[in-house]
Amino acid sequence: MKTHKSVLRQAALTLAGVTAFSSPAAEPAAPPQDSPAPATAVQAEELLPDAGPITLPAVPADSAPGTELTLPPSNPNLWPNGVGNGFGAGVQSVSLGAGAGCGVKAFGGRDSHDLALSSLSCGYMWGPVRGEGHWYRGNWELRGEVISGAQFSPTAEWLVGLTPHLRYNFTTGTRWVPYFDAGAGVTATSIGPPDLSHTFEFNLQAAVGVRWFIRDNLALSIEARYLHMSCAGLSTPNLGLNNVNGMVGVSWFF
Repeated sequence: MKTHKSVLRQAALTLAGVTAFSSPAAEPAAPPQDSPAPATAVQAEELLPDAGPITLPAVPADSAPGTELTLPPSNPNLWPNGVGNGFGAGVQSVSLGAGAGCGVKAFGGRDSHDLALSSLSCGYMWGPVRGEGHWYRGNWELRGEVISGAQFSPTAEWLVGLTPHLRYNFTTGTRWVPYFDAGAGVTATSIGPPDLSHTFEFNLQAAVGVRWFIRDNLALSIEARYLHMSCAGLSTPNLGLNNVNGMVGVSWFF
C-alpha cells in the first residue's frame, strides 16, 4: 500500500515540475500606445516649413582659416573711394524733379509770375575728382534737362523748355552731396505781354541744392532755383519773367 502511495506522490511531483517548466515566461509590458517617441532629432521642415532648399555659398579651396570674404561692389566705378568721396569719371544719372515757386518783380518785370514746374534730366560726370586736398574737392557734371509746367498766377499759361547745365558736386565723405548748378537754354510758352513778347524765349537758370544718397546709386534731392525768361531783345516787350522756386527730386546713378 505504501509503495503505491509513494509512486503516486512521485508522479504528481514530476507532473508539477514539467508543467512549471513548460509555461511561457512573462513578456515585458509594452509601452502605452499614446506615449510619444523620444525626440532624437529636430526636423528642418518643422523649423523652416516654407524656406525651401538652402544653398550655402561655396568657399574657395585655397581660403586660409580666418579669411574674411567680401562681396564686390555692384559698380566699382560709381564711388572709387567710397560713398561721398567723389564720383568716378563717366558715371551717368537720370533725375526726376518737381516744384513750385513765386514770381519776382525784378529787372524791369511788371508781373509776379507764379510757376509750377517738372523736370527730367540726364547727367554725365565730366572727368575724375577735381581739387584734391582742397575744401572745394568734387566733380563737374554735364546735364541736359527738359522742363515743363504752367503759370498759375496771374493767368493760367503753359511753358516747356530745353536747357543744358553745368553742375559741380562737392565731396563731403558722407551720403550728403551739395552742389551748385547753372544753365542756359530755350523755352516755348504762352505767357505774353506785358513781360514777354511771343512764344519763343530764352531761359537762364541757377540753383543750389543737396543730394542725400539713401543707397549707393539712389539719391533724393532738394534745391532752390532761380529762373529767368526773356527774348534777349529780339522783339518787344522784353521786360522778362523772374521766378524763385523750390524743387524736390530723385536720381538714379549707373
